[in-house]
Amino acid sequence: MNSPLAVTIPEAVKATGMSRTAIYEALKRGDLTARKAGRRTLISFADLQTYLANLPTFQAGE
Repeated sequence: MNSPLAVTIPEAVKATGMSRTAIYEALKRGDLTARKAGRRTLISFADLQTYLANLPTFQAGE
């Protein structure tokens, strides 16, 4: 199955496991970029993957 080109906010929440608030905070900081298609807010799936890949890694014991 191919990845979608873009996802809505609820789809991004479902795909990442992040909260809606965390997604909006990343958008506000400029870590993620969104586009508007009418009333829909869309995040490029590639941008979402890049954002997740750049999050800090988990370090046990810290």
